[in-house]
Amino acid sequence: MQPVEIKKDIFWVGAVDFESRDFHGYSLSPQGTTYNCYVVKDEKNVLFDTVKHEFTPTMLCRLSKLMDPADIDYIVVNHVELDHSGSLPQLIAMCRPEAVICSPMGQKAIEAHFKDWEQWPIKVVKSGDSISIGKRSVCFLETRMLHWPDSMFSYIPEDRLLISNDAFGQNIASTERFSDELDRAVVEHAMTEYYHNIVLPYSPQVLKVLDMIEAAGMDIDMIAPDHGLIFRGKKEAEYALAAYRRYAEQKTQKRAVIIYDTMWHSTEKMAYAIAEGLRSVGVESRIMDLKHNHHSRVMTELARCGLVIVGSPTHNNGILPHVAAMLAYMKGLRPKNRIGGAFGSFGWSGECVNAISQSLSDMGMELPVEAVKNKYVPGHEALAQCAEMGKMLGQALIDKCAADSARA
Repeated sequence: MQPVEIKKDIFWVGAVDFESRDFHGYSLSPQGTTYNCYVVKDEKNVLFDTVKHEFTPTMLCRLSKLMDPADIDYIVVNHVELDHSGSLPQLIAMCRPEAVICSPMGQKAIEAHFKDWEQWPIKVVKSGDSISIGKRSVCFLETRMLHWPDSMFSYIPEDRLLISNDAFGQNIASTERFSDELDRAVVEHAMTEYYHNIVLPYSPQVLKVLDMIEAAGMDIDMIAPDHGLIFRGKKEAEYALAAYRRYAEQKTQKRAVIIYDTMWHSTEKMAYAIAEGLRSVGVESRIMDLKHNHHSRVMTELARCGLVIVGSPTHNNGILPHVAAMLAYMKGLRPKNRIGGAFGSFGWSGECVNAISQSLSDMGMELPVEAVKNKYVPGHEALAQCAEMGKMLGQALIDKCAADSARA
């Protein structure tokens, strides 16, 4: 249980959770995750965040290799969510720090989560505040709703280090600690998955924070998030910052995702016909059967798709449960700047297609093509209609991409 020095006298003392398979409702299989926390050794020793409660012994073991935990002077709580503050009561009891530093909303969250908070030496800081810890200073930036109201960044200008709590995180369980130690595609996928299943609803706040970082002239050559790998070096830090801006802008992309569930393969046949129609006008797509694809995988795929097409047979006058759940999950994540389409089969009633269309519309998606529904098993004519729908939706997407590009 060795600490890892990420800069001179700055150490990772977190924990790797290889067994975790669910994170905020999305599937981690097979990645797992990490709970990162960091110690800065200076005239004042500072611990930034802690770990999930059950990993407290692991964190303490790493910390004890550096110093007696009683030598911690300050504990900075960048985020109160329990995977980062679960060890906080035990650490405060052991360390008896001079200050527990948090944002104004962080104080409220601490009061709501921990019964002994009144005995803690809480020090509230706001955006622009800084403290001296010896050779270094720590500057604070409130990042409300990125992704909790209490969220805060800690920046150490002397080391050009940004400790970013959940922002820039990924769910990767590995013995590597740095992003440049893994294949870029692995890191990119994990960042995309994390963003589009956790951070996506807060994209306007992300853009504001990125603009604040630029306006403040922060010189960053390392980003240390609370989950996953650390971005070391100017190039890696710039990659992470640029990726977040790209995700948050949600520019239209010329690709489609077709999501469906099926009873007797009729809706499935329609999905494949729609995909053929899309391809005929030069729009590629991915077909995702919700019996076999977790909703988090769909959201990760949606990251690169400007067109979302959803299908279901009518079931009890409504939508099949997998599709209904997917639509509810997607709506909560508030994707922007997409167009949508709906299709489905039915037996004696066909309400589901209208319900899907309404759900997509409620998310703010444009619906440029009339939905397609078919009674029982689709024949040649019905499948041709689905292919035509695909062509029309594909052309609408191409036109939207061109219009967005012209406005840029």
